[in-house]
Amino acid sequence: MQILRAAEVGLLNKLLKNNPVVAILGPRQCGKTTLSRQFSSQYPSQATIFDLENPRDIQRIGEPLLALESIEGLVIIDEIQRAPDLFPVLRVLSDRSVKTKYLILGSASRDLIRQSSESLAGRISYLEIGGFNLNLVGYGRTEKLWIRGTFPRSFLASSEAASYQWRQDFIATFLERDIPQLGFSIPAKSLGRFWRMLAYYHGQIFSASEIGKSLGVSDHTAQRYLDLLSGTFMVRQLRPWYYNTKKRIIKRPKIYFRDSGVLHALLSLEEKKDVLSHPKLGASWEGFALEEAIKALQIKEDEAFFWGVHSAAELDLVFEKKGKLYGIEMKYAQAPTLTPSMRSGLRELSLKHLWVIYPGKEEYPLGRNVTVVPLSSLEKIKIS
Repeated sequence: MQILRAAEVGLLNKLLKNNPVVAILGPRQCGKTTLSRQFSSQYPSQATIFDLENPRDIQRIGEPLLALESIEGLVIIDEIQRAPDLFPVLRVLSDRSVKTKYLILGSASRDLIRQSSESLAGRISYLEIGGFNLNLVGYGRTEKLWIRGTFPRSFLASSEAASYQWRQDFIATFLERDIPQLGFSIPAKSLGRFWRMLAYYHGQIFSASEIGKSLGVSDHTAQRYLDLLSGTFMVRQLRPWYYNTKKRIIKRPKIYFRDSGVLHALLSLEEKKDVLSHPKLGASWEGFALEEAIKALQIKEDEAFFWGVHSAAELDLVFEKKGKLYGIEMKYAQAPTLTPSMRSGLRELSLKHLWVIYPGKEEYPLGRNVTVVPLSSLEKIKIS
């Protein structure tokens, strides 16, 4: 089964009109290759594809300038992070010809490939994607997407057991193969222990000293591990919103797993009933809702923040659009009410509007500029 990612295909069309090179970035197995094939099907001539995990394609592109300079149309290069020496070549080729467009796919963030991709400055645009989302699979499958996660093979697996096994295999492959291929010499067992411990910090403030002490590593090493998991799209570091205030604001990031299915696998939650009886139930759902809201509202990573002060007042998500500040709170509750934290956030930040996302079915106002919205109705959130 293949789900058409029409919105992303449309974005790629726009980006390639203005840039000779577009990079699709996202975690391994999230659907980047499928998206590139869907996009290439609209080209009048067949695209030329290089998969840098395929030994044959690695040989084909052994002399990159010779291999690529005579190709016209669309060139797709998959797993570009495995050949950083290609970036200068693409700069030369993109300056030579307007008849060729390059679509490069990578499993590492711009921060991790920045040194290599800087040679393409002014010639490259980026599209970051994740796995499936509610808009793609339909809101009738919300619970399944939450429990199994957004990776296509996990979501589409024939059973809960098969989905869980796929995620366990994904975690092992990520630690034992993917991280070394990115050039990091970190013992798989050490990073795996950190990753599993980090699952218990999901939805909480990250403390490098606390987790480092538990693992017997330095603060610096703990932060390095976290940055690596962030750079490979496994974890989101939500930064605090800074503003002028006399109150003591929180300055450390909040940690969320980008994929709820991977979170559940790291917590050894094999089935739906395991998730529903676990202490992390509420935090798991709220993290899932947070990611869906960020996708639905197209909030870029550097635009997403949380707000918190040491007096315990907090808002899950704060973002700026059209010069106005907005807030979103996630509540795993049947009937959310207006809390002191929400009142404090509205007052302190002068929010244009605050939405409260919950798993129910009815939309209703909580007060002036505060609206409760079901997760299944994210499309009703409008930025004015």
